[in-house]
Amino acid sequence: QKAKQLYGLLEKQFSNYVAEASNKTGDTAKFLVNYLESRLDNVIYRTGLASSRRAGRQLVSHGHILVNGKKLDIPSYRVRVGEEISLSDKSKASALFEKISEKLSKVEAPGWLGLDPKKVSAKVLNAPTVDDQGYDAKSIIEFYSR
Repeated sequence: QKAKQLYGLLEKQFSNYVAEASNKTGDTAKFLVNYLESRLDNVIYRTGLASSRRAGRQLVSHGHILVNGKKLDIPSYRVRVGEEISLSDKSKASALFEKISEKLSKVEAPGWLGLDPKKVSAKVLNAPTVDDQGYDAKSIIEFYSR
């Protein structure tokens, strides 16, 4: 429950992530965390463009975010290594993002994200990893395996 609320997912979508992680060979919990962390709305939150995952979801839905220079409005889009996430030029000019580069210069992004405050963009350097995610992924896998 805590993980679903943390990422703002409904039961069906969350169980689909668990099922997909279970189908892969290897550490299922690690795959689940990887899937949840690589969602576009979560990446926006991790870079500091949004104050919460819900705000990140709204930024994506309203078309403020570009992935590799193309507008993308799907919050559940799974970012891949090497993709560049940035704010659209139109959004940079708006009052909402007036002092965003100052704010981003103070943000410490996770190691798997390369943040460029001057260009207001981030690049996915490698697969997402989170040591302390606030929930126990192994117990989630055990619960859904029933």
